[in-house]
Amino acid sequence: MHEVDMTRSLVLTLRDWWESQPDRPQISRVHLRVGDFTCVEPAGLVFAFDAYREGTFLAAAELVVESVPLVAFCHACQAEYRPEVGLHYACPTCDAPMEDIRSGRELKISHIEYQNAHRETQTDRWAAA
Repeated sequence: MHEVDMTRSLVLTLRDWWESQPDRPQISRVHLRVGDFTCVEPAGLVFAFDAYREGTFLAAAELVVESVPLVAFCHACQAEYRPEVGLHYACPTCDAPMEDIRSGRELKISHIEYQNAHRETQTDRWAAA
């Protein structure tokens, strides 16, 4: 289950961010964008995250997963379309093979919600979002 390895990397990334903060805030939510074409099961990520967070700086954190649909662009038709993941990737109009993926491969932290030392809720948006 590669979700476990991905979650371990996520926790390490979050730990690096958390340790770089002067007041070590309490993280309440971690928002991820997960593309449908990544072959990552969001429920598996949440399950692994819940296991990793116990007894750590993430103990009170919730993982929020936003699914990003697979969207491709057909150069022959000059139109975007949404292929059916695992079923049919060719353009539904002209049957040209999928060559230009516009979205659906994302696997990244979108933003983190946390409380600072004064118990104020804040959000850090990640540059890659």
